[in-house]
Parts: sequence; structure tokens; C-alpha cells
Amino acid sequence: MKNYFYFIILSPIISLSMVAFYFEDTDFKLRHKTRIKEWLRLVAESEVFTLGNISVIFCSDNYILDINQKYLQHDYFTDIITFDYSEGGRISGDLFISVDSVRENSVEYGTEFEDELHRVIVHGILHLIGYDDHTEDEIKTMRSKEDYYLSLFELV
Repeated sequence: MKNYFYFIILSPIISLSMVAFYFEDTDFKLRHKTRIKEWLRLVAESEVFTLGNISVIFCSDNYILDINQKYLQHDYFTDIITFDYSEGGRISGDLFISVDSVRENSVEYGTEFEDELHRVIVHGILHLIGYDDHTEDEIKTMRSKEDYYLSLFELV
């Protein structure tokens, strides 16, 4: 009897990406997790990147201040700190988001909390993609991208 070997050609794995949400020093509860994950995949693909492993860590002002002091030697509060582990066209990283600062921003800018939260999340993703916000032109581009991708959230 002859031995036949069959080779099965598998299509590439659809996604090796993982978006995970964590909560540190906050009682905040995130809504629409699956929708946010799909939206982030859409953002990455729209910028011709692949979504890799993304950790979104929601925390308090004090928690993010500690991260800012320990790892960046900055002694101030912020709404987001992004640590970039991207390689090539695959974006990966940690997004530390202060829920306290996002709440304050939503009041200051007269926006809904969830809208401001989504803006901060996509802001971190845009940093992983390579956008920056140090100059006036970079800030203008970043805001334009944020606005565009926020409009796409409604489509997901």
C-alpha cells in the first residue's frame, strides 16, 4: 500500500492581534469592548498597519503620575502614556489612560465622557502608528486623524 502525504495549505491566520483591557486603581467599567477592538483594527488597517498586541490600562491620576515619574521622569498628570513595542507594520504597545483626566477633559471641552475616552484611545493608537504631537503642524494632523477615526466609530 502506498503512503500518500497530503499537504494542507492553510490560509494565514486571520489575526494574531489581541487587544486587552485592564483596570488599575479605578472602579471604571468599560462598555463596548468588542466594538472598540473592531474599531482599533479598522484604524490600524486604514493606516496600512496590522494590529498587534495592545494593552489598554485604565487607571487613576495617581497611578499614571507614578508611571510618568518612574519611566519618563515627568512630574505631572496626563490623560495617556503610550509605550510603543511596534515592529515593522505591526503596531503593539501599552496605553495607560487616566480615567480621572479623561473625565476632567470631557467637562473642560464640553464633550461626552465616552467620546473623550475614545479620542484618548485613538490618540494612543495614532502614536503607535507613528504620529506625533510636538509641533503645531503635528498637533493639527493628530486632531484631524482623531476626528476622522472618531467618526468611523459609529460605523463599527
